[in-house]
Amino acid sequence: MSKHILVADDDTHIREVISFALQKAGMQVTLAEDGRQALQQFTAQIVDLIVLDINMPEFDGLEVCRELRKTSDVPILFLSSRDDEIDRILGLEIGGDDYVTKPFSPRELVARINVILKRIQPAAKPAIESNSLHHGKLHVQVEQHTASWNNRLIGVTATEFAILLLLIRQPNRVFSRDTIMNSAYSSNVYVSDRTIDSHIRHIRQKLSDAGCEAVIETVHGVGYKLASCQ
Repeated sequence: MSKHILVADDDTHIREVISFALQKAGMQVTLAEDGRQALQQFTAQIVDLIVLDINMPEFDGLEVCRELRKTSDVPILFLSSRDDEIDRILGLEIGGDDYVTKPFSPRELVARINVILKRIQPAAKPAIESNSLHHGKLHVQVEQHTASWNNRLIGVTATEFAILLLLIRQPNRVFSRDTIMNSAYSSNVYVSDRTIDSHIRHIRQKLSDAGCEAVIETVHGVGYKLASCQ
């Protein structure tokens, strides 16, 4: 079944370019010309991913993302005409899965979308691995793509889930930022150390909201690991 992508951008030409590229890749596309329309379209139908321009009238992309994250973990790829690290980090911290700066290659955009969509599909698990992984009160369901703390469900994005899954599979191992990046992103996508740190910070905040204060430990100069917990 083809994936359904919602594209929200106030530039008609960019909407047309993205729509053409996605349809050529076999995806179904719905278009929105501003943030308010994007929210209306999302409410009216089921979509697999949203391409969301940050600078839009009638709610900018960051506002739309905040509103969506109240009820949904649908993957979001941000677009911006500004190569501003503050916007990029903020977008990821509030729940975005990736970020592309204009001008961009339509082929790269489609590739990044495919990477995100693959991450949210249940992966074929090794025969020796259980679908249900535990570390103290942290519980990850691999095929269901869910995480919880003390039976309280945690709303994580596709990227955040990939990071949690990596950590819980080897809870005694310290993972470098490069290793985490390679696990959470495809090999042809580069993100900075600060992006990985932002994802970890966001996961920690969600765990904290669920009652867990310190399950991800920073090993200074090396990376991250799961801390000992009950």
